[in-house]
Amino acid sequence: MSRIDELIQQLCSEGVLHKPLGSLCDVFSGCAFESRLFNSAGIGLPLIRIRDINTGFSETYFSGQYDPRYVVNNGDLLIGMDGDFRAVRWRHGRALLNQRVCRLQGFAEAMLPDFMYYYVQGVLNRVQQGTQQSTVKHLSSRELVHETIPVPPLEVQQEIVRVLDLFTTLEAELEAELEAELEARRRQYAHYRDSLLTFPEGGVRWATLGDLGRVSMCKRVFKSDTGPCGDIPFFKIGTFGGTPDAFISRDLYEEYRNRYSFPKRGDVLISAAGTIGRVIPYDGEPAYFQDSNIVWIDNDESLVTNDFLRHWLRVINWTTDGGTIQRLYNENIRRARIPVPPLEEQARIVAILDKFDGLVNDLSIGLPAELAARRKQYEYYRDRLLTFEEAVA
Repeated sequence: MSRIDELIQQLCSEGVLHKPLGSLCDVFSGCAFESRLFNSAGIGLPLIRIRDINTGFSETYFSGQYDPRYVVNNGDLLIGMDGDFRAVRWRHGRALLNQRVCRLQGFAEAMLPDFMYYYVQGVLNRVQQGTQQSTVKHLSSRELVHETIPVPPLEVQQEIVRVLDLFTTLEAELEAELEAELEARRRQYAHYRDSLLTFPEGGVRWATLGDLGRVSMCKRVFKSDTGPCGDIPFFKIGTFGGTPDAFISRDLYEEYRNRYSFPKRGDVLISAAGTIGRVIPYDGEPAYFQDSNIVWIDNDESLVTNDFLRHWLRVINWTTDGGTIQRLYNENIRRARIPVPPLEEQARIVAILDKFDGLVNDLSIGLPAELAARRKQYEYYRDRLLTFEEAVA
């Protein structure tokens, strides 16, 4: 029997009381500070936004007057309330609580802040899983205050925190080792990719991408044709390769797909704005893509296969004489050069690079899978330790 089991048997064998989170601490949401008073010169206090709560570092400072209630201090528990929900124990000094970040402080004597931290992690994980199939990516403090929290005796809380702190440290060390190994694999992959895709001038025929086929894009869809829900995902540059936040009707999709340019399964989609040159093969599933920002080459596969083109486009350096470009225009794409080895050689290169790509990036195999398994193991162990029979008040 573990020390935790012994303490539970001694101190709360009949279960523990569960109370609303709002009765165990103060829940306070951040403020939308005036952006005209922001600066990056270190004047005032740093603003802690969702993206800053994990790093403890912010490049944005607020130089105006502020309500002292929005000051964050060491020991506060901060929660990101949008998107990738997270909780952190703040340990980085005084700062200001920006909007969409929530703070827990003023904990009741019966509740250890570190115990609350671990329990809230589990709550946020469940909320995150519940929003994966939904367009809702927000959590409100009004919802949070009603979450019920078990309140075991302080001795039990202390032992659970000790065990989870130790487990977290060990898990972080293991993840760091795996991340280092994964980074080494990525460098190895990049080395082999660059070697396989390096061809001497004169050793292989070269062409421009424009020689392979025309640069194509979907027919323009206007904002009025889209909505937050619908039949067919509409990918804009901001959601390209991710989760769509806009949709079009099936009727419009079928009409435009049949009447205008539309990618074939396997065609290589290219981002022409935002993250320049991002490459994603079209999987053939019903979807529509933002015109001019997401394009593809209607290439002749008797010259260059889609798979070879996919790998080559990942090594092209989309720059001009003046430096990194802000947008890919059709002419930039048409002028870009590509080697054209025999189809058998293209297939050989693709087979090698696909294998490396899978080992590095596929979450179902290799080191990424081990990283994901470690995190799931931690979450399972944490949730078991934080589950208690509820006592009758």
